Amino acid sequence: MKMLTLDEACAALAAGEAVVLPTDTVFGVGVSVAAARVPDGLYRLKHRDGGKPVAWLVDGSASLDVYGAAVPTYARQLARAFWPGALTLVVRAADTVPRAFQSAAGTIGLRMPDSAVALALIRAAGCPLAVTSANFSGAPATGDASALDPALVAATAGLYLPSDAESALTASHVSPTNGPVLPSTVLDCTEEHPRMLREGALSWDVLKGALS
Repeated sequence: MKMLTLDEACAALAAGEAVVLPTDTVFGVGVSVAAARVPDGLYRLKHRDGGKPVAWLVDGSASLDVYGAAVPTYARQLARAFWPGALTLVVRAADTVPRAFQSAAGTIGLRMPDSAVALALIRAAGCPLAVTSANFSGAPATGDASALDPALVAATAGLYLPSDAESALTASHVSPTNGPVLPSTVLDCTEEHPRMLREGALSWDVLKGALS
């Protein structure tokens, strides 16, 4: 399994290549939205049909204003309460989001991960990363680097983990060793009230508490 340093991962992303990376939920595979102007490479990599939007990992709540349009107040409240964290907010896409990354309805999913490793890569890349779980379509996602499919990693530039031993050990197990691996919770924030699209690491009851 090819391992990448931060500089190598950034160079690969800048060249439009995909990189496997740890997040705070499961391992992801992502591309730079500045270098790869379409998500087609991720679809081919995962053997997945196109059309399902790929969320962007961002480095802060200010990204809601850069990449979102007419973002409702409650979405900002949720971002303040749960970012960084396992919450993807689907908002109306601004013109700064290439049409190929938008859903058919003109939306984009944004999330700030609670992972120092992922945030360091996003910031070093200088733009959001379009990231989906690092598994072939139909296979389970994983939070354990040792459980990544070598064939999938081999089809990318490689796996990015930090160079210092302590951070690498933490990043190689991004989800609990016991219990289910949970993806982020996804909320539709395009209407007057939020709507649950996928319940993941954060329950609806927890989210409602931030809006009361």
